[in-house]
Amino acid sequence: MYIRVKAFPNSKKEIFKKMNEDHFEISVKEKAERNMANDKIVELLSFHYVIPKNKIRIINGHKSPTKLLVVDKD
Repeated sequence: MYIRVKAFPNSKKEIFKKMNEDHFEISVKEKAERNMANDKIVELLSFHYVIPKNKIRIINGHKSPTKLLVVDKD
């Protein structure tokens, strides 16, 4: 399953907002350097879908606020 995420790094609060079935807006406290914000986004999505972090991969948008991720639920 493909998921689109609009990321807001370096926020004061962590906010996980589901816009629709495959689109999220996620605010994280981590900075957008050394992949810290991306790791936190993957961690939050793994909690949401109740799957391990290694089942979620960023396939587009590593350095962009809009990201495309793939989730392998099997």
